[in-house]
Amino acid sequence: MSSIPASSAAPTSTAATIAARIDRLPPSNTVRNMVVLLSLGGCFEFYDLFLTAYIAPGMFKSGVFTATTKAFLGFEGIASFVAALFLGLWVGTLFVSWFSDRYGRRPVYTWALVWYCIATLIMAFQQTAMSIDIWRFIASIGIGVELVNIDAYVSELAPQAKRGSYFAMNQFITFSAVPIVAFFGWLLVPHTLAGLDGWRWVAIIGAVGAIPIWFIRLGLPESPRWLERKGRVAEADAILQRIEAKVTAETGQALPQPHVVQGETAEVQGRWSEIWSAAYRKRTVMLIVFNILQTVGYYGFASWAPTYLIAKGYDIPKSLLYTFIIAIAYPVSSLIGTTFGDRFERKWLIVVPALGVALFGLLFANAGGAAAIILFGILVTFCNNIMSYAFHAYQSELYPTRIRAQAVGFVYSFSRISAVISGFIIADLLKTSGDVGVFTFIAAAMVGVAIVIGIMGPKATQRRLEDIAR
Repeated sequence: MSSIPASSAAPTSTAATIAARIDRLPPSNTVRNMVVLLSLGGCFEFYDLFLTAYIAPGMFKSGVFTATTKAFLGFEGIASFVAALFLGLWVGTLFVSWFSDRYGRRPVYTWALVWYCIATLIMAFQQTAMSIDIWRFIASIGIGVELVNIDAYVSELAPQAKRGSYFAMNQFITFSAVPIVAFFGWLLVPHTLAGLDGWRWVAIIGAVGAIPIWFIRLGLPESPRWLERKGRVAEADAILQRIEAKVTAETGQALPQPHVVQGETAEVQGRWSEIWSAAYRKRTVMLIVFNILQTVGYYGFASWAPTYLIAKGYDIPKSLLYTFIIAIAYPVSSLIGTTFGDRFERKWLIVVPALGVALFGLLFANAGGAAAIILFGILVTFCNNIMSYAFHAYQSELYPTRIRAQAVGFVYSFSRISAVISGFIIADLLKTSGDVGVFTFIAAAMVGVAIVIGIMGPKATQRRLEDIAR
């Protein structure tokens, strides 16, 4: 099988662009394996991203932070730790994500991972709320870059017919980290080991565990689409010929002829200002509003779930146990999403789950017993994650390769600022109105998500990236 020459795998005429050759690839282990490798790095990114919810009770126990604040912007509360996370994500997505368009998907994937792992390790040994917040902020810059970079990477490697399913697979693997961090939180946070609070061990495990990803990156090629747009056509062609040869050997069939979309061969130098051109202005405004709203529902639950249960009167071990059970729904919902990721139009896979979050969130807030709390928590998580994989694919599809990372980074950055502000709003509502007030706020935001995407969102499923971005 390995003896098949690369040149026989597919036509490589000048009429056949890199995009056309990628999009004619059939479902294969070759492409799936690349998505898996990318996703393994994303596991540690998501472990770190979801750390807040599961170590917060330990931070309360050790006296570093409190659940609520005396003043709206009080830095003694856990809201400041949440704010440090999202301020770092904002800096990473808005000011640093363009590195991916400038220097390539592969090197940014590697160095962003190293950045946030080192910073998280340092954070684990800090003693004051301020120093913990500072290192959380620094670590989150790397996470912000990586989130945008992986989305761009996956969208450019995945053929159009399976792009939604590959994003769902990516999120299944990355979200597998959430029950893991929840499990470590339940196991370690209530205890002190070797003189260190349990929450510190949870952070250390994530930072040290990412070391093997340095070696995993060796199996990843650079994005051929990115190389082509940078004029490095020979490198792009060589990488894609290797992929085509592997797919041909794997399937035992000749690849179909590539189909070039009119205008996709035009070479244009990307500029940030292009997102405000007539072609992309409406999409940019839509995604800004969407990101401001979606993060209220997503992280309003994901970052605060154990805190809600403590506010209901449950002790730390029980609240962590319940949220560990709920956390199992993170990877499971994404796995289910792989079965219909490309069967339904992407925009409706955002709209319908957003309404589900609004409904089930209100039911969660009013739930009295453990069974109801777990059930509605799982349903909120399920809807949030279907929406998550759909919108990560969707916003990456709406811009061309030449500006994909910086455009997505720009619109996505609004979710980070929203999360900073909404975190303080949630802390205040939790103190004044309880979790019912919090979830009423969340429900209103998610209804807004459904309206803006339902009315303004273009169709994207089963379409060439270059066709969507025209």
